[in-house]
Amino acid sequence: MAETVSREYTINLHKRLYGTTFKDRAPKAVKQIKLFAQKVMGTKDVRIDNKLNRFLWSQGIKNVPHRVRVVLTKKRNEDENAEEKLYTVASLVIVKSFKGLQTKVVQN
Repeated sequence: MAETVSREYTINLHKRLYGTTFKDRAPKAVKQIKLFAQKVMGTKDVRIDNKLNRFLWSQGIKNVPHRVRVVLTKKRNEDENAEEKLYTVASLVIVKSFKGLQTKVVQN
């Protein structure tokens, strides 16, 4: 895989949070996004952008949005003491509708 790459995904949180108790929904949504990013980008170090975190928590702890559109960007770690040389940043993308959206590679 390439060193640095950006891809845009739609994550269906509804199916990942189904059956979860209300007080665990928003924290579990953050964990599920991190898990998804680890799986598709192949890095263990995943960081959630501040705007994405605010969007997940915007309706409270129990009313998490059903879907979220994110850009996952794999970057090189500049820290010398880092265990891994790459990390992933998950950022929010605002869309009007999720209909017909596919995964796409974003050019920087």
